Amino acid sequence: MRFEEAQRIKNLPPYLFARIEKVIAQKKEEGVDVISLGIGDPDIPTPEHIIKEAQKQVAVPENHQYPSSVGMLSYRKAVADFYARRFGVELDPKTEVVSLIGSKEGIAHISWCYLNPGDTVLVPDPGYPVYSGGAILAGAEPYYMPLTAEKGFLPDLAAIPEDVARKAKMMFINYPNNPTGAVADENFYKEVIDFAKQYEILVCHDNAYSEVAFDGYKPLSFLQIPGAKEVGIEFNSVSKAYNMTGWRIGWAAGNPDVIEALGRFKTNIDSGQFQAVQYAAIAGLNGPQDTVAANNEIYRERRDIVVEGLNAMGWNLEKPKATFYIWAPVPRGFTSASFAEFVIEKAGVVITPGNGYGQQGEGYFRISVTIPKERIVEALERMKKNIGKVEF
Repeated sequence: MRFEEAQRIKNLPPYLFARIEKVIAQKKEEGVDVISLGIGDPDIPTPEHIIKEAQKQVAVPENHQYPSSVGMLSYRKAVADFYARRFGVELDPKTEVVSLIGSKEGIAHISWCYLNPGDTVLVPDPGYPVYSGGAILAGAEPYYMPLTAEKGFLPDLAAIPEDVARKAKMMFINYPNNPTGAVADENFYKEVIDFAKQYEILVCHDNAYSEVAFDGYKPLSFLQIPGAKEVGIEFNSVSKAYNMTGWRIGWAAGNPDVIEALGRFKTNIDSGQFQAVQYAAIAGLNGPQDTVAANNEIYRERRDIVVEGLNAMGWNLEKPKATFYIWAPVPRGFTSASFAEFVIEKAGVVITPGNGYGQQGEGYFRISVTIPKERIVEALERMKKNIGKVEF
């Protein structure tokens, strides 16, 4: 029997990293020693004090029952305390924070809370595919805001047509940015807030890389800009700061009405995150932060190796201030996809084609530095040996 898929599923493009995983599996079956610089998944273990807290809490019988869909108050308070310490932002843990099963879940579901079929949502291009994916599943129509090198990979809000701005109900932004590694300053966020107020747009800021930064740079929270809480919310998680991607625990914070709506949605579709995992996240947020600095030093060294290695081959890249990604143009004569295929065929190295993040990503590729330094060095040596000098 063959069952007809719903149109909302047919409208979804294949998820980028699912395709990459298939390519890696195929090459490994062929006996290739694949080095993957593709998916941004920290290879550094979760800190020991977090693991010990989880182990302790797993043994507590009360934690084996259904948790709250919106999260334990103690977890939400830990998030609020983190925002107060890190950003100087005051949050009411009861009304302005909701737990998420990883921030990806909330990013996908916020569209279901506020977008009707045919509504317009402003989405960065290139950008994390879930921004448009969640909106498409809700029946909305993404309007893609180009992120270009000339604009520092910030959207040009003035270039959005008036009729689009008036129709738009939501906007996604993300800084430090995936995939470009770009960062945003206070003036940009002020511009976003003014734009959102003018056109009555809900702003959803993805701040997943707030703690992955280098050379003294400290990323901002959207919520620390005056007026932000009036127009939007921010997503974040413990995934990148504490090497907890697989634990699936994050949050949304900000405008209380939006937080309530997202929490109400969650009560109908999930039963919350296992409380032992919430306790582990509390240990991360409230515990010693020296591991965050240590992680960033590891990523900084790897970043330098990649940027300097690519520049020696003919690129002219600056070192990004944040995230663990390097965003680079493909050499002359290649598309994003053909260069990614060329690199894996010639060198056995996986890079992410930029067009997987949107049309504006065409002509670029992304490298993630979430594998050991020795493998990164080997990957670059293979590329240099099998690809040689490149031209642009």
